[in-house]
Amino acid sequence: MPISIQPYREEHQKAVKAFNLRLRAGTTDPNLVFYERAQPEWLPPFDGSPLYNQYFVALESEEVRGAYALKCERFFLAEHGEYAVACYHHPLSEGIVNRKYSAVGSLLLRDALGREPMLYALGMGGLDGPLAKMLKVMGWSLQLVPFFFRVVHPYRFFRQMNALRRASWRRALMDLAAFSGTGWLAINAAQSAKRLGRPIGPFDAVEVDEFPSRTDDLWLEAKDAYRLASVRDHQTIARLYPAGDKHLTKLCVSRQGRVIGWAVVGERRKDAKFGSLRVGSIVDCWAHPVNAAAVVLAATQALERHGMDLVVSNQAHKAWCQALAGCGFFQAESNFLFATSKKLSALLSGNLSDFHLNRANGDGLPRNF
Repeated sequence: MPISIQPYREEHQKAVKAFNLRLRAGTTDPNLVFYERAQPEWLPPFDGSPLYNQYFVALESEEVRGAYALKCERFFLAEHGEYAVACYHHPLSEGIVNRKYSAVGSLLLRDALGREPMLYALGMGGLDGPLAKMLKVMGWSLQLVPFFFRVVHPYRFFRQMNALRRASWRRALMDLAAFSGTGWLAINAAQSAKRLGRPIGPFDAVEVDEFPSRTDDLWLEAKDAYRLASVRDHQTIARLYPAGDKHLTKLCVSRQGRVIGWAVVGERRKDAKFGSLRVGSIVDCWAHPVNAAAVVLAATQALERHGMDLVVSNQAHKAWCQALAGCGFFQAESNFLFATSKKLSALLSGNLSDFHLNRANGDGLPRNF
């Protein structure tokens, strides 16, 4: 029987639950499941807002064989203005557990492109993931968004950073560094050296329940300094980071009474590769590039106050990468991909380092980071 792809409705919820049960039975990854409610809990369609999620299901008769989501939003492109785009996320196919449905993945992607040709995807675990490989075959442009980290508590880092402790010889070296204190000395010396000769100047940073309306002025003042940026006007950030959401911390950064930037920070969900480390993330941020360092430092200090052992961030733009380095961050291998469809790639020009992209793009909020 042919497979048809339709908007996800309440009548499909029972079939989606059955689909998820089949995926769970055939895989060891508990995250390979689709949303079991047809109405998005995060960013549901609302009063004509250009920022919203919508879900689709692939049906064979009454059985769900696949599903995907689109996060519709706006990108600002310098000298061109704003464009409606969509993030392709959470694509799942029964082909994961049943080869009979191996073609469903490509059907989902083609359907998404038919609905929103200006499409992008983010994350995906690196270039070797199945979705990344499919996108490359279909002619998408794929680029890695740089990854940075700063160690707050070196002893805990050496003892708990499981991703680096897999080899026995490395575990022994990390234990020696932790117990002898040499690791603490080395990391603090290296991070301090990065900050030498990089004066940031005085600033004030306050945690706020909601961003003030004057962040609209900041968006207008800074947007032309970037080749590409997700729209971050006040209406958008108020929807992304509502006052009632306490999972993320919102910061306003000012200098001499004038708001020069803002940041959103939070603790990442637990991950075996980090052991028992508390990992904080600079999730989102905005400022003119000349003020990026002040915002990064304010965000880092906030996460340190909240007890994080490690602070991480993915940032594309060169000014924010330089700001992270100047605040004592190390750069490491990234597995965070930015992939753009043929139509969106044709519109974009310039390097990734001219684009303002980070963890808040895509489907990374509010808790999926």
